[in-house]
Amino acid sequence: MPFTRPPRRVPAALSALLALPSLLTAPALAASGPAAPEGTLSIRLLEIPANRVDDVRAQRFIVDHVNPGTTFTRRLELRSTSDRPQQVQVYAAAAGIDHGRFTFAPDRAQNELTSWIRLDRPAVTLPPNGSARVKATVAVPAAASRQERYAVIWAQTAAPPGAGAGISVVNRVGIRVYLDVGPGGEPPSDFRVSEVVPRRTADGRPALVARVANTGQRALDLDGTLMLTGGPSSLSAGPFPVSTGTTLAPGGQADVTVVAGADLPDGPWRFRLELASGWVERTAEGTLTFPARAGGRGLPAALDGPVRRTTLAAVLVAGLAGAAAWTVRRRLRARRALVRRLS
Repeated sequence: MPFTRPPRRVPAALSALLALPSLLTAPALAASGPAAPEGTLSIRLLEIPANRVDDVRAQRFIVDHVNPGTTFTRRLELRSTSDRPQQVQVYAAAAGIDHGRFTFAPDRAQNELTSWIRLDRPAVTLPPNGSARVKATVAVPAAASRQERYAVIWAQTAAPPGAGAGISVVNRVGIRVYLDVGPGGEPPSDFRVSEVVPRRTADGRPALVARVANTGQRALDLDGTLMLTGGPSSLSAGPFPVSTGTTLAPGGQADVTVVAGADLPDGPWRFRLELASGWVERTAEGTLTFPARAGGRGLPAALDGPVRRTTLAAVLVAGLAGAAAWTVRRRLRARRALVRRLS
């Protein structure tokens, strides 16, 4: 399976999404005890599949589809900004998706996917302000059933208990693993926006809540933006980012929220909501009016029509079709010109 390093430059349309946090962080397992070592710990992918080089999710997480019996590797980089050496443990633990959230199993709980993941070293010592690399090997059994599975590769540090305390402070960061297994090509990814409702938060800020259903066969991580135009006195506002953290399992649905500026009037407004997960994008447009009361819910937005779907594949097909049509027209014009000269 060919790999390539994540690109140094990306199209402008992806820049906003790439600016989102790429690391998963878990809170300390204890609320008391000594402080963790100063500085931060991070983990990132050093390589992704060549066929996913323009997939934003694959640049942040391990996202792949393989046939049963496949073995592949990923190189990871751990980095510390501490002025002291840090002992870092590296391991895979179980994960899942529940009620629109990617969930982490407690401690080092295992599942089927974690039993397939092997790290070339379970612990590394990072020098002060230094880094180290770890290789993860995923070996899928030939008898593996068709299914998408989830896990996390964690990098973890722990501060020893202080005097008279028996509790350590544990901090960890990780990279999600979304691995789909099955013969043939990758199952399709898709989602549907069924309803858009304007609201006011408890502190009075206008918000938009969209109901999204995963109608495909792979998990989705939703990002996106909201743009408001045509407001009172022809006001425009945005773009406002979608609140991150919504992950949908196949067949699942959840609400996606965008909180807008606190000083915006109620409306009415024209809105454009763009949502994306990897290559798949949906755009919902219409009109809405925010409720006046804090904590209130407005009437569902009037949508212009069916939510438009855009995928990278569709764009490429359209581009190739356009190029082919242009080539055919050019050849026909040249042939007519030749016939006129010979007649």
